[in-house]
Amino acid sequence: MLRHVAEWLTQYYSGFNVFSYLTLRAILAALTALTISFVVGPGMIRTLAERQVGQRVRSDGPQSHLSKAGTPTMGGALILVAIVAGTLLWADLANRFVWITLAVTVAFGLIGFWDDYLKLVVGDSRGLIARHKYFWQSVAGLGAAFALYLTAQTPAETTLILPFVKNFVLPLGPLFVVLSYFVIVGSSNAVNLTDGLDGLAIMPAVLVAGALGVFAYASGNVVFANYLAIPYVAGAGEVLVICSSIFGAGLGFLWFNTYPAQVFMGDIGALALGAALGVIAVIVRQEIVLFIMGGVFVMETVSVILQVGSFKLRGKRIFRMAPIHHHYELKGWAEPKVIVRFWIITVILVLIGLATLKLR
Repeated sequence: MLRHVAEWLTQYYSGFNVFSYLTLRAILAALTALTISFVVGPGMIRTLAERQVGQRVRSDGPQSHLSKAGTPTMGGALILVAIVAGTLLWADLANRFVWITLAVTVAFGLIGFWDDYLKLVVGDSRGLIARHKYFWQSVAGLGAAFALYLTAQTPAETTLILPFVKNFVLPLGPLFVVLSYFVIVGSSNAVNLTDGLDGLAIMPAVLVAGALGVFAYASGNVVFANYLAIPYVAGAGEVLVICSSIFGAGLGFLWFNTYPAQVFMGDIGALALGAALGVIAVIVRQEIVLFIMGGVFVMETVSVILQVGSFKLRGKRIFRMAPIHHHYELKGWAEPKVIVRFWIITVILVLIGLATLKLR
């Protein structure tokens, strides 16, 4: 919005042209989201505490988690507000990628909100029934996939590329919708599974969002895209503003979510963040790189799949508890040690993902 206001004001003072620069608007979006988090956060936490919207802890989990009972939850609403505000203020609102990404983020956030509301306010321990949750996730995921497919302007927008492989281009056709659906829904649920310790999910999400912003900027610039041998996607650069908003909102939330957490994001934040990362990866044609950079999310998801599969097939568990971060807690690792080590793993994986820009 402010970009368009600045564009109109340039007729009176040319200095407002500075707001046409994508990099400046990305920085301002990050700072806006961060500031909103700092300003709104304390009041939101107090409100959640007063309304007793608190965390419920599993009795069979690590004993150190019993002290977390009652910690305000649904703080992901703070992340959503900051992301949407930062994006609407500084992004080009005529860009289709901006609206598709925002729509997916908000839609998954609403699904998470309803699940949290049923669990924490209504008192239904089941929350949103799994098949109902998956149905609405599928509706939102397929909606975004079809929107991207039907509005694609060049073949590059629906092709698959492989990291570290030069000149590999696989036209997907209608399969683009299938791949996009699984990336968006899968990423959303993977982040949700990871959100089990103080700051464990939000920092990797911030790091991955920052890296995807680099890909968005490069993909939306025809010179950089050709030089780096990645698909040029006209308009994708504007997604950098959303990535920056996620970056700022995530850091702001981490201020309150770091160990020992004052607030948890809940499904409203985790589902929304995961979906946002998924749809951004689809837009910039880096689904496989997302799989690499989000390796912690993948590891958490695979640990749950293996645990459930092993128990059903063999009657035995592979891990002491799944997701895998609980396994390490039960092995005696202190919670901060698990968190920081998973952050370090994410930093390494993000660097590997960024390396695919040049190593082809």
